[in-house]
Amino acid sequence: MDEIVSLAWRWWLVLWPHVLATSILAINIAASAHAILVKRDTRSTIGWVGLIWLSPVFGAIAYAVLGVNRIRSRAGQLRAGQLAVTHELQAAVPSRQRLDAAIGPDHAPLRSLATLVGEVTGRPLVDGNQIEPLIGGDEAYPRMLAAIDAATRSIGMASYIFDNDPTGKLFAAALARAANRGVEVRVLVDGIGSRYTWPSIIGVLTEQGVRVDRFLPTSVPIYFPYANLRNHRKILVVDGAIGFTGGLNIRDGCWLSHQPRHPVRDMHFELRGPVVTQLLEVFAEDWAFAADEVLVGDGATPEANAVWSPSLSVAGGMLARGIRYGPDDPDIGRIKLVLVGALAAAQKSVRIMTPYFLPDDAVCQALDVAAMRGVTVDIVLPDENNLALVSWASTALLWQVLGRGCNVWMSPPPFDHTKLMVVDGAWALFGSGNWDDRSMRLNFEFNVETYDRALAESLDRQITAVIAQSRRKTLAEVDGRSLPIRLRDGIARLFSPYL
Repeated sequence: MDEIVSLAWRWWLVLWPHVLATSILAINIAASAHAILVKRDTRSTIGWVGLIWLSPVFGAIAYAVLGVNRIRSRAGQLRAGQLAVTHELQAAVPSRQRLDAAIGPDHAPLRSLATLVGEVTGRPLVDGNQIEPLIGGDEAYPRMLAAIDAATRSIGMASYIFDNDPTGKLFAAALARAANRGVEVRVLVDGIGSRYTWPSIIGVLTEQGVRVDRFLPTSVPIYFPYANLRNHRKILVVDGAIGFTGGLNIRDGCWLSHQPRHPVRDMHFELRGPVVTQLLEVFAEDWAFAADEVLVGDGATPEANAVWSPSLSVAGGMLARGIRYGPDDPDIGRIKLVLVGALAAAQKSVRIMTPYFLPDDAVCQALDVAAMRGVTVDIVLPDENNLALVSWASTALLWQVLGRGCNVWMSPPPFDHTKLMVVDGAWALFGSGNWDDRSMRLNFEFNVETYDRALAESLDRQITAVIAQSRRKTLAEVDGRSLPIRLRDGIARLFSPYL
C-alpha cells in the first residue's frame, strides 16, 4: 500500500505542472472568449484579453470581478418573464399629414428623429396631449395633491425618494384619504430611496391603509446614492387620465417656499391625453415586478382592468411619447441612441440642463460634432453639486466638450436638479434621466419626448433665463486647476461609470 501511495505521489509530482498549465490555459481561453464575444468596445476587449494572457490567473480573476457586466445580467435575470404592458394606441397615432404639418416632411431632421425614437422604443408617438411644465415643488406638489384628492378610481405613484418629512406626510395623508373613500391606490418607492429619512415613509403609508411596496428592497440600513438597479422613475397617474413625471422626488427640500434646510430647484410636468397611457404602462410593469400584482392587461381581473384602464381622450394638440429605459433593456444603449439622434438632428441650437454630467466618449463626440457643425450647444450644470465625487469627475471631462465649442454654464445655488433637453426650440425631452452612466445603463428611468414648438420655445426661454444668471465655465479655468485638484478630479473620473 505504501508503495502505491509513493508511486502516485511521484506521478503527481511529475504531472502537476502540466495539470496547472492546462488549467490556466483553459481559464485564459474561456475568459478571452467571453471578452471577445461580449465586449463591444474594441479597445476594452484588447485591454482585457491582453491582461488575461500577460497576467495568467490574475488577469482572468480581474476580468471576472471587474470586466463582466453583472448589473445587466442581474437586471435581465430579475425582470425575465415579467409582465409587459402595452395598450392599443392606434387611434391616437398621428396621420402622415399631421406629422408633415407638426414636424416636417419625410427625412426632415425632426421627422427622422421621430422615426429613430420609434424604432428604439417600440412605442408610438401619440397626438392629442396637453403638457404643462411646473416649476419646482411649489407649483407641482399642490397640483399633484389636488389630483390625488380628486381621484375617483385609481392612483398609481412611483418615486425614487419619498421622504418622511412635512411634504411626504402631506402626500401620505392625501393618499390615505383616497384609499379610505374607495380609490385603488398603489405606491411604489425604491428600496434605497425609501431610506433617505428614518423612520421610513413606508410605515406611515402602511399604517394609514395605503398599499405600498418597495422596488428591490435592500438590507443596507441607510441610503447609498451610488447603489445600482434603482427605480429612479417619478410617475403619478390618476384615474388613467392625468399624469405627472419629471425630476421631482417627494421631499420637503423641493418646496422652496417652505424654506428647507437643503433647497433643491427642479421641474415636473403635468400630462393629459393618450401619452398618460404610456406612463401607466411603465408603472403597471414596475408594480407587477415589485408587488407581484397584475393591474392591467393579461392576468388582471376584469375588475382591475376596469379600475386601471387608461383614458384615451384628447386633451390638446401636442405630440408626445414616453421613453422607458433601464439595465434590463434588450439594447442597453437605448437612451444614448435617442440623445445622439437628437444631437444629429439639431440645426440651430441644443440646450441641456442636468445635475449630473458624466457622458461617455460617444455622447461627448456627438456634442462636439453638433457644435462643430455650427449648432449652438449650451450645457447648464449646477455650480454647487450635492454629490462631490460626481462634480469632481464631471470637471475632469469638461475639456472634451469645451475644446470643441460647446458652452458650459454653472447655475447658482440652490442646487438645480432639473433635467431638460431642447433642440431648435421645437423638440424637448424631460423626465428622470441624467446625463451619466448611472441613468443611461444602471438605473430604471422614464423620459418623455415632445414635438411641440410652443412648449419647446417656452422651455428654451426658461433655460435662457437660467443661463443669464449663471457663470460661464471656460477651458482656461478647467486647464488652470492646480495639480492636486486635477489629480483628485481625475481619480474621481475613473469611477464615472459607477457614480
